[in-house]
Amino acid sequence: MTTAPERTAGKGLAAGTLGLWGSTVIGLASTAPVYSLVATLGFVVLAVGASAPIAFIIAFIPMLFIAFAYRELNNDVPDCGTTFTWGTKAFGPWVGWMGGWGVAVAGMVVLANLAQIAGIYLWTLIGDGSLAENVPLVTATGVAFIAAMTWVSYRGVEIGERIQNILLGVQYLVLALFVIVALWKFFDGTAPNPTPFDLAWFNPFGFTDWSGFTEAVLLALFIYWGWDTCLALNEETKDPKRIPGRAALLTTVILLGTYVAVTVAAMMYAGVGEDGTGLANVDNADDVFLALKDGLFGPFGWILIVAVLISAVSSTQTTILPTARGTLAMAAYKALPKRFSTVHPRFQTPSFSTLVMGIVASVYYVGMTLISDNILQDSILSLGLAIAFYYAITGYACVWYFRRDLFTSARNLFYRGILPLLGALMLTYAFVQSAIDMYDPEYGYTVLFGIGGTFVLGIGSLAIGVVLMVLWYAFPRSKPFFRGESLNRDTAVLVPEEPIAYPRSVDGGI
Repeated sequence: MTTAPERTAGKGLAAGTLGLWGSTVIGLASTAPVYSLVATLGFVVLAVGASAPIAFIIAFIPMLFIAFAYRELNNDVPDCGTTFTWGTKAFGPWVGWMGGWGVAVAGMVVLANLAQIAGIYLWTLIGDGSLAENVPLVTATGVAFIAAMTWVSYRGVEIGERIQNILLGVQYLVLALFVIVALWKFFDGTAPNPTPFDLAWFNPFGFTDWSGFTEAVLLALFIYWGWDTCLALNEETKDPKRIPGRAALLTTVILLGTYVAVTVAAMMYAGVGEDGTGLANVDNADDVFLALKDGLFGPFGWILIVAVLISAVSSTQTTILPTARGTLAMAAYKALPKRFSTVHPRFQTPSFSTLVMGIVASVYYVGMTLISDNILQDSILSLGLAIAFYYAITGYACVWYFRRDLFTSARNLFYRGILPLLGALMLTYAFVQSAIDMYDPEYGYTVLFGIGGTFVLGIGSLAIGVVLMVLWYAFPRSKPFFRGESLNRDTAVLVPEEPIAYPRSVDGGI
């Protein structure tokens, strides 16, 4: 009988650094709440009008169900590889590798977007507007932000947490002021289009157009994305089995309250009209806050610009964290070259993976900008495909991994079976429906090969993962992983040392 190889005490990360508060702060910061609202609120209102609040609530449901899947899997397998590790343990190396790739693609694409937003808003704050339209200046500024946040991530999760406490505090202070001032102006009659609160805004059957409903929910899925960062930091928390899962659930609930409160306040203040400051005004859809800032805050309207800037910068740093730890885990289990598993001896961070993430994101951002800003925008629109892809894998992995325990208790049946499966099915539908919509040449900003550029970029980025996976399979060093030896259902959540022989699970990981 083959014996298990000796293992180290972990991947070398800074264990015991984060508590429930720190994990929740990083999870919230990763979603960039202010920027997420700026980027989606107008488009959601355009799609469903006054049903925007219920659209955000419905989009929350699959996020909550998948958060349960993350919690249950993390309780049993608290590994920083998250979807990669769990997908491999449940379905084998090929599915797990693609789950890890989905996390990496989403992180790379959103970093380019966040960098651009940070550059634009910085120069909007400083200049008269013309500087924000200077593409080379904005691009150079965005790359500088990526470099700065890469450095923060490189130096350690503790310094990152301290910075995030401040940045997130500013974001929520501004959002609170937004809600208070909007409601104040509604009640004193100075709102541009005061619209009384209506319970019909929360009617799940109030949607009149199915395509508009699906579009709104798919848009709303994006603003919840990012809470899983606190799971990727599970090996650096004080209680790896419990704190990350609780932080994920707490993060999603706080986000739901935030988004619904801001949406309702904005609707009561500006209405959902198509003119002026109305939330359904096409000219304001890509940035509702800019259209409302002067009316709400007068000479202090700049605070909303500062909040969006801080939100983008904050999320830049927290987006690097899960991707770097994902590639660290992949390398630890031989799904990537060993160099990616390098951990800094002093800062206890995945040093090489962090630097690679920052460099790749910068190159991608500059490359897309040089080719066409429209292609960059379409790559961002395609982000939902990668998000739905790896979240769905996590949901299915939860059900299959715990399949033998599902009927041992009502709790297990719901939290490990029914809810994760429902969440995965919803996200699978979101993926398929999004892909169908994106295939239309009218969708997005570009047309490639006669079809929607968003579809080509979204599906193409996942297809590149298949190519890279096959290329890595060709290297001898990858064989322990693809044979189900270095990571399978029975593998401990640690870094395997160079073994003489690997134990192989009876079913090869499935």
